[in-house]
Amino acid sequence: MKKFFGNVSAVVVGNFVTFAVIALVIGGIVLVSSLPSFFKGKGPKDGSVLEITLNSPIKESSMDDEATLFGPPPGTSTYLRDILRSIEEAKEDDKIKGISLRIGTFNGGATQLADVRTALEDFKESGKFIYAYSHNSSQGGYILNSVADSVFQNPMGMVLVQGMSAEVMFFKNLGDKFGIDFQVIRHGQYKSAVEPYLREDMSEENREQLSLILNDIWKNMSDKVMASRKLTSEEWNTAVDSLYSFNPEKAVQYKLVDKIALEPEYEQALANKLELKIKEDESLHEKLDEYTITIEKYAENLKPESGKDQVAILYASGTILPGEGFSGIQSETYKQTIRDLKEDDNVKAVVLRINSPGGSADASEEILFELRELRKKKPIIVSFGDVAASGGYYMAMEADSIFAHPSTITGSIGVFGMMPNFKKLANNLGVTTDYVNTNANSDFLKTPFKPLTPSGLKAMTNMTESVYSIFVNHVMKARKMTYEQVDTIGGGRVWSGVQAKKIGLIDAFGGLNDAIDAAAKKAKLDKYSIVDYPFRKGGIEEFMAQFQGVKSEAFVKEELGEDYYNLYTELKAIREHQGIQVRMPFNVKIR
Repeated sequence: MKKFFGNVSAVVVGNFVTFAVIALVIGGIVLVSSLPSFFKGKGPKDGSVLEITLNSPIKESSMDDEATLFGPPPGTSTYLRDILRSIEEAKEDDKIKGISLRIGTFNGGATQLADVRTALEDFKESGKFIYAYSHNSSQGGYILNSVADSVFQNPMGMVLVQGMSAEVMFFKNLGDKFGIDFQVIRHGQYKSAVEPYLREDMSEENREQLSLILNDIWKNMSDKVMASRKLTSEEWNTAVDSLYSFNPEKAVQYKLVDKIALEPEYEQALANKLELKIKEDESLHEKLDEYTITIEKYAENLKPESGKDQVAILYASGTILPGEGFSGIQSETYKQTIRDLKEDDNVKAVVLRINSPGGSADASEEILFELRELRKKKPIIVSFGDVAASGGYYMAMEADSIFAHPSTITGSIGVFGMMPNFKKLANNLGVTTDYVNTNANSDFLKTPFKPLTPSGLKAMTNMTESVYSIFVNHVMKARKMTYEQVDTIGGGRVWSGVQAKKIGLIDAFGGLNDAIDAAAKKAKLDKYSIVDYPFRKGGIEEFMAQFQGVKSEAFVKEELGEDYYNLYTELKAIREHQGIQVRMPFNVKIR
């Protein structure tokens, strides 16, 4: 009996502790959710400078946020549109006299960099100043800093402007060494998504398309820097090839920066520009700090966009996957969101913002169907980010118009299928398998320890060709081309935005704001507000669902470091490549 009551007491105490913990967690979430409004910063003083650092990764929507328990709830970060709106607002704000760029490493993509730089160029038309200071800058950081009227460089700092390169990782030798046979079916000579599993190096076709893309992106960036720094093409290429930016004195000599200065000297230059009067008993740094507002704080005070009529931005970032959730573009989540947009009478137009290399063919088709139904009721304008390739391009086939940057990577109209066979690896480890089947292909796509039969291979090939035909027909209808025209520019080949416009894969150059303007015009809206979709709930449910995965990924990244973590994710992606895929034709790191 004593033992019985002891067990009962333990259960009661355990339940009490559990409920107490849950109450604390929920209370914490409520408290954290209220913090952004509680600590909302004050606006700038008269005669202030807007400081932009962009030290954190640039996110586009709450879908880019990670699941955290006590961190800021989804939707409270400073997103790309907040940055662009802040710069636009500062242009007309009489309290802001100029901008101070203090950008080291730019943690964003090429199209995000272009959008921010365009906003800064537009800001300069107001006649207000832009100064830039750098200790150590990445190439992207310098490209932004170069828009400034004066670029200051720390004497011990380094700026590495060196051009662009692309690195592709290959796994054929790994498969040969450990006994993994990658069984591949593909359509198109440029469908090089599977090259890493079949080759030790790039094919000439892949090298050709990568070279064209890199040179288009680099030329677009270079032209902007040369215009800002008043450099000839010869001067710029000499400076880049010789790594003159790496040496502060050489950087000044070759007009990459204007002045070598310590940070207090830069602060004095800013104070002079702001016409601040510094008393003898005052600190220059503290005085300047009073008249400096960060772009994050400035964004908190932006006026809400008003209007009952809404333009919805549907953010689609990451790999296209079947299922439900917030990791990538999961079909069930996006299908329901698109249905909600169709039925919401306040939403008059939709901007589909795509940043995706593609993924599941089936999921891509399901999402496209829902977009087709939505477009019957409301206009859809598509905005491409850094990558809108293969399945990412597939989703754009229900659009009134497509906007992209010259630096966007798009196209990749092609299909592949892959089934890794681990039979040899298992045998080498002393593991064997045997089978009992009722039919010739009862184990088709069910086991990784047996190669495809001839009939199974034929079935995969036929399915691949069928999906490719469906893909091409979608493009034919959307872009008003013949099958031969699409097939010529298809075959899995990827294109830069520059080339995509020439061959008719996109309609116009422009960023997210241009797409929003086009959507409002198409819907005949004068006054409207912007709403973001999908809605990410956040809180304890999402956190608990994703906590283990998020924690594990963060641990692996911390332990391995950036480069080895990328290798880990590449190997992990092999599992995702099984089945029919409409995916960008390579995993490439551009830097």
